[in-house]
Amino acid sequence: MTKKELKDFLDEKADFYNTPDFIDADPISIPHQFTKKQDIEISGFLMATIAWGNRKSILNSGEKLLQILNHQPYDFILNHSEKDLKACKGFVHRTFNELDLMYFLQALQHVYQSYDSLEDAFLFHKKNTDLQTAISKFKKEFLSFGAPKRTHKHISDPLKNSAAKRLNMMLRWFVRKDNKGVDFGIWNNISPSELSCPLDVHSARVARDLKLLKRKQNDAKAVAELDKNLRKLDPLDPVKYDFALFGIGVYET
Repeated sequence: MTKKELKDFLDEKADFYNTPDFIDADPISIPHQFTKKQDIEISGFLMATIAWGNRKSILNSGEKLLQILNHQPYDFILNHSEKDLKACKGFVHRTFNELDLMYFLQALQHVYQSYDSLEDAFLFHKKNTDLQTAISKFKKEFLSFGAPKRTHKHISDPLKNSAAKRLNMMLRWFVRKDNKGVDFGIWNNISPSELSCPLDVHSARVARDLKLLKRKQNDAKAVAELDKNLRKLDPLDPVKYDFALFGIGVYET
């Protein structure tokens, strides 16, 4: 397959899967219940955090999260007290449990007391650096409010060679802008050209089949390799191909 043939093929697949029909069965459906920027950020961040495993199970856990937040994420984060965190009791999604959730909600309160939005927090850490380094710096701040040791594993660090799939997915949701109605495009100060593909087992397998990725491990080095090749196909919006790689991997192979 020539470069042009590959680009045409992936453009067609990205266009096919990047439609509103994609939303209902995807974790992005939870933040799509909101219109306020901070509500989308908070629910999106929490959904990205638990977005592993069976998608139906992820969505069920997402609805439980919204119940805990009284379906008002921003208001809950700003105004909750320690007593309100009792609502977290019994929450569990895979290895993310009530203790992790309680810390995440408390840490988000600290973040939103310091910044108007999650975007502002990322911009603060992105000064004079790239987005993957900003993720690492954001993680350090987010865990700085007395995080239990067990909670550290729920925020990935690209500088420790993690693919940071869930955070890169969240950044795609918030940064990408198009007219398809899936990604939100609510962050205006980060360019889609800087985004990295959310690398998971499905997209990685397809990327290797298409010779876009040679590295065998799904880690930060693989993300960098895939990013380089996707930016050759579309330097302005490389992660639109996440729809193609993921869609082919889940529905066609």
